[in-house]
Amino acid sequence: MRKRATFAMLAAASALGGFTGPAAYADETVGDIQIIDVSVNGGKSIAVGLADKTVTVSVTAADPSGIWDADFYLWRGTDPDNPDGYITPNEDTTPADCVASSATTSTCSKTFTFEPDWWLTNADAGTWKVGVDVWANDDSWTQRDAYTTTRLQRYSKLTVNAGPEPIAKGKTLKVTGKLTRANWDTDVYAGYTAQPVKLQFRKAGTSTYTTIKTVSTSSTGDLQTTTTASVDGYWRWNFAGTTTTPAVSATGDYVDVQ
Repeated sequence: MRKRATFAMLAAASALGGFTGPAAYADETVGDIQIIDVSVNGGKSIAVGLADKTVTVSVTAADPSGIWDADFYLWRGTDPDNPDGYITPNEDTTPADCVASSATTSTCSKTFTFEPDWWLTNADAGTWKVGVDVWANDDSWTQRDAYTTTRLQRYSKLTVNAGPEPIAKGKTLKVTGKLTRANWDTDVYAGYTAQPVKLQFRKAGTSTYTTIKTVSTSSTGDLQTTTTASVDGYWRWNFAGTTTTPAVSATGDYVDVQ
């Protein structure tokens, strides 16, 4: 299995089309071209598990002559000329897929594929800046090093088990579970340690969960607590998420109280 530090193998990986060394970028606009909006993964964070994940990055731009092409790049650090990490789209040399909504305005898109079994490491999780280049038909163009940001996250899972069931009213109910997230260094799901997770309950026949208490995960990501059984309903764990890990809720476990 081949792994790398965040920036250590960029030169080698560029030969595969997944990465390339950065050029000397600077925010600049020539002509009347304007960026209207940039979208990464439909506005959602990029949560990657242990399988490859492909997302779309798009820019909507306008120019009196119409839009010709666009390109994108993700990077980390304080200097785009000397980034800590740099990611380019799939088939980086090909034109973007541009769809015109009028004679002046188009939305141009490219895809990025994140490969946990090849180049992703745990250190890659976090916030990335999104750079955008757009060209118009009359040779107007614009470059924006950090038009927006996106989060690259380690996909999370959360389980729950409440018992015994059925249980007599007023008896002690034990609720367990486990919070795990993708470990891109070892290609397994591993326990997420020392994270606050809410125990929530939804009474049968209702649609809203109420938080009962907050419990921290163990060194292996396990959760365990007790509560008093009162009425029929569903128990679940709810994790709010972090910068590197998305929020997740367990599927409610129904308990029959007799």
